[in-house]
Amino acid sequence: MGFDREALREAVKTHGKVTRVVIAAIKGSSPREVGAAMLVWPEKNGFGQSGTIGGGTLEYQAAEAARTQTVQGRLTHHALGPDMGQCCGGAVSLLSEVYDQVAMNALDDTVIVRSPSGGDMPLSVKRLLAAARGQGVAPEPQLVDGWMVEPVHKPTRNLWIWGAGHVGRALMDVLSPLPDLAITWVDTGPERFPDTIPAGVTPVPAAKPAELVRHAPRDAEHLVLTYSHTLDLELCNRLLSHDFRFAGLIGSATKWARFRSRLAALGHSPERISRITCPIGDPGLGKHPQMIAVGVAAQLLRPAWQNELKKDLSA
Repeated sequence: MGFDREALREAVKTHGKVTRVVIAAIKGSSPREVGAAMLVWPEKNGFGQSGTIGGGTLEYQAAEAARTQTVQGRLTHHALGPDMGQCCGGAVSLLSEVYDQVAMNALDDTVIVRSPSGGDMPLSVKRLLAAARGQGVAPEPQLVDGWMVEPVHKPTRNLWIWGAGHVGRALMDVLSPLPDLAITWVDTGPERFPDTIPAGVTPVPAAKPAELVRHAPRDAEHLVLTYSHTLDLELCNRLLSHDFRFAGLIGSATKWARFRSRLAALGHSPERISRITCPIGDPGLGKHPQMIAVGVAAQLLRPAWQNELKKDLSA
């Protein structure tokens, strides 16, 4: 995870002034990793917050301090012991920074480096920047000689969800908060989508959704779950003629047997057809939309080799 500049930009746009608290360094055990961050801002009847640095007393005290922070940047150190009511046994350093629109405009679009104490940038940080900008090597979030270094976060996975019905909406509830997914959500008309679309999700109403398959990146992942078996079949056909990293189809064993036969009749080989996963998720969890969504999310987040092993065992 890196510096989520877009989430911060939206928060500043909505709330005016936002304090970002990020875990800058850890020693021993910690409830979250270096780079984990939360945003805190004033509201009419108190204060708002998004994100988490691990919860518990550490987060509560850090949020309280952020709400009254007057300096632009502040680095603090905290022991996670009995005095804090936490038993991690480690220690964390937190960097708290206040952002408004002017501060947002000054942020780099590749790697963000800064020091709460100011001073000249050390050679160690200059080397990290040179590697990031010259060689495309993104550094890990880290505190280096008093300077916080964070790559700007960019989603690494393209996910296309075909269908905005009950299961599609349940999937959005589960998947849209995940930071590494850039989600494209397709259905046949704008009335098919909810009034509020989660941040980071691009809704695409299209009278002929299958025509959009050719525009998907060839390393994209796809979940096919429209209201129409005919449309599902056409999407599978187009995907097999295109390319993808993963393609999953909602349905029963009976539906998939029929689809395999029809896809073969359309000229696709058994080996090619087997690249589509059906059913998706974990049927043992049940057929409630949220249960399906939880199972599908676990399937997407599971390493690819585990998915292949599970597929082989169920064959």
